Amino acid sequence: MTARILVVDDEPDLEALVLQKFRRQIRDGAVSFLFAHDGVEALSTLKENSDIELVVTDINMPRMDGLSLLQKLQEREEGVATIVVSAYGDMANIRTAMNRGAFDFVTKPIDFGDLETTIGKTLRHIEYLRDARQRQAEAERAHASLSRYFSPNLAQRLASDSDSIELAGQRRDIATLFTDITGFTALVETLEPSVLGPLLNEYLSGMTDIVFANDGTVAKIVGDALHVLFGAPSEQQDHAARAVACALALDEYAEVFRERSQQNSIALGTTRIGVHAGSAIVGNFGGGRFFDYTAYGDTINVAARLESANKQLGTRICVSAPLANKVEHFCGRPVGDLVLRGKTEALRAYEPLRIDQYESSATKAYLEAFAKLEAGDPGAIAAFASHVGKEPQDQLASFHLKRILNGATGTRIAME
Repeated sequence: MTARILVVDDEPDLEALVLQKFRRQIRDGAVSFLFAHDGVEALSTLKENSDIELVVTDINMPRMDGLSLLQKLQEREEGVATIVVSAYGDMANIRTAMNRGAFDFVTKPIDFGDLETTIGKTLRHIEYLRDARQRQAEAERAHASLSRYFSPNLAQRLASDSDSIELAGQRRDIATLFTDITGFTALVETLEPSVLGPLLNEYLSGMTDIVFANDGTVAKIVGDALHVLFGAPSEQQDHAARAVACALALDEYAEVFRERSQQNSIALGTTRIGVHAGSAIVGNFGGGRFFDYTAYGDTINVAARLESANKQLGTRICVSAPLANKVEHFCGRPVGDLVLRGKTEALRAYEPLRIDQYESSATKAYLEAFAKLEAGDPGAIAAFASHVGKEPQDQLASFHLKRILNGATGTRIAME
């Protein structure tokens, strides 16, 4: 790349001397020179040649001197580096020039060896600044893209570390979470775009804010559904605990949002959430053209099926035992041993609860009834019936009571 340099000086012989001194660099295409005889002509030349990178200017010139030219250059939006030429010992003018943005100076009479060295140093500085601006621009673009998926702190870290963005095909232990609104597809058919757009945007903004507050990664948003990762791309030792905390916060927000929507005559359904932990392959699988940080593997499939299981169970959140076992002081009640679609082995699942819910008398009654069911105790029917009588809104307890009344035994449940 040829560096274009504008030399501003009213000495008639200077142009020939500069071209002679820099003839090799000019021949090699490293530099090219333009010349002006005063500040007025220099500004005109700069206007016509926006690719000029460096201005070498004398101070004492007719019409517009070098110091006035520097002042004008400071006012331009396009930055250009400057070197001033001043009489030896004229430190007052040199100091003023430096205060007006000059990068360096040379003294008269000009030592062309010194001028060559100073120009070379300045061009290297320009190249450094250009690279720094390019890296900054790339980081800002990356941050803007990554902020759609990652929490602000994580996005900032990834944007400044290009190696992290290129991660692909790593197997990691993660926690993964799926959300979905019951009956949303049918609801869409009844809503006008002017209603649906703001509704969905507000819902997703609130949900993703909660994910980011828990340092989760939004892998995908499909319609109203979210797929969230914990423990990727950055390792999180407490990824399971974060996932549970996030699930509870998402549920609380979604319920408040649903109630508010229903007050506005929008029959928004319940948000179902499934959470699982295990090994998965995570990375950027955008095919080189798109940034698509996501995860693959059975862990992902199980979490998605746990989300769907809520519909049959009557729960809103369903988390797996492998995840619950990773959370210190996990609070939740057992749902049952679920045989998920496409599986033959049962997976113990739980409904996570806040500490006040877990310590309530209603939860105690449920746990006693479930223990009887698990032990094959015939008293499970009476225990669940008594609990449902006191807590008719407990859909999970109602689900078990119906199972038992229909002849089912034990805690193994085949999911439809």
